[in-house]
Amino acid sequence: MPVKKFNPITPGTRFRVGNSFSEVTTDKPEKSLIASQKRSGGRNHDGKMTVRNRGGGHKRRYRIIDFKRDKEGIPATVKSIEYDPNRTAFIALLSYADGEKRYIIAPDGLKVGDKVVSGEGAAPETGNSLYMKDIPLGAVIHAIEMQPGRGAALARSAGTYGQLMGREGKYAIIKLPSGEVRRILMSCKATIGSTSNPDHGQQVLGKAGRKRWLGRRPRVRGVAMNPVDHPMGGGEGRASGGHPRSRTGVMAKGQKTRNTKKHSSKLIISKRKTKSKK
Repeated sequence: MPVKKFNPITPGTRFRVGNSFSEVTTDKPEKSLIASQKRSGGRNHDGKMTVRNRGGGHKRRYRIIDFKRDKEGIPATVKSIEYDPNRTAFIALLSYADGEKRYIIAPDGLKVGDKVVSGEGAAPETGNSLYMKDIPLGAVIHAIEMQPGRGAALARSAGTYGQLMGREGKYAIIKLPSGEVRRILMSCKATIGSTSNPDHGQQVLGKAGRKRWLGRRPRVRGVAMNPVDHPMGGGEGRASGGHPRSRTGVMAKGQKTRNTKKHSSKLIISKRKTKSKK
């Protein structure tokens, strides 16, 4: 998916780098597969702000995505590739041979008219959903299940993918986008290929207003606050810093926050890559 640079006819377009949306084929979603969405704006049931920097934004309708791919053995034809405001990857509308329609996360390279199928006996081709035991070693995969039948949980955002590295007993060994290598049960499903819109990270919004349209309010730096408001606030003149930490005191830049007693930790073979400390 190419990105495009805008001519600086306004201050907001001077630095803007946007998506060309050349893969998207329609701007009207399937009515039977959309649902309304209620947004909290970061407030709880009392109206009290419990999450900062959220609120506003354009109204959205939720597209119901088939993460389970449990319609097995029935071929489907790709009817359209669509933009989804609720995620970074594009989505594909499938029309099954029996007339049912479903949305899936669109793999990179999937085009209108292509055929996809899920379940045992499916070929390891882009867009097909297979069990781990049927996927060839070294294959690039996305929309990976962590528990059988629960639906895709990993590698769902734009341009992400995992790789099947090997098999070990009842487990498949998967390298995830973060660099983590972990075991996942063979009875879990994954979709062949990487997710669409790989150039999503190259976009530049260009102005603060576009961030507001996405539902994000301004974020004040901790070092610009007073000591009463943030652990990194205060100081004379332009003094700033201290130990990097969050507003609630959780240390940044190195402190481990993962629960050491988490059940799934025993399935991790090697942890995700971390930036080298200088």
